[in-house]
Amino acid sequence: MTDPPPLTCERKLWRNGIRYIGGIDEAGRGAWAGPVSAAVVILPAEAGIRRALAGVRDSKLMTPLQREHAAPLIKTEALAWAVGFSSSEEIDLLGILPATRQAILRALEMLPLSPEYLLLDYIHWPGLTRPHLALPKGERRSLSIAAASVLAKTARDALMRGLDDQYPGYGFARHKGYGTPQHRAALARQGPCAIHRRSFAIHG
Repeated sequence: MTDPPPLTCERKLWRNGIRYIGGIDEAGRGAWAGPVSAAVVILPAEAGIRRALAGVRDSKLMTPLQREHAAPLIKTEALAWAVGFSSSEEIDLLGILPATRQAILRALEMLPLSPEYLLLDYIHWPGLTRPHLALPKGERRSLSIAAASVLAKTARDALMRGLDDQYPGYGFARHKGYGTPQHRAALARQGPCAIHRRSFAIHG
């Protein structure tokens, strides 16, 4: 089994007395349809947490089954976690980056604990006043961010499976709204539905 990402950033902050560190990641930014999701995870400052989450890593490197197994484990081991969404309508209105930031803010508002510091997978966020560090490829450099990537991905996948029943024929349960040949063929056959992102150049 591949080792989980390190806790280098978290441990440095823990040693400086910062206990509540919110790892943040998103899912669905590049999809053609459906919302963007963002998760925040606060892990306990315990020596055994990396061993307890041994199967957790960047969600893109995990199989769907591995992610579904890891998600409840993360929720059990975390001090706090939350997932927020921004809809396809908000993405069209605001743009994908502002909508992603809005999803993050919604997740932060739902947390039962207030993070003292944020670790983000790299995202451009001018004006963010909370203490934070944005890490390129953060889900491979921080276990907190990797855990957030798993929760953001599994929550969005579950939502897209539900939307497959509401908007049949597009294959949302299979491709989760991303650009695949199946999705493109469905668009050519049926045209876009209510959850497609009209601001994305996908309907030609």
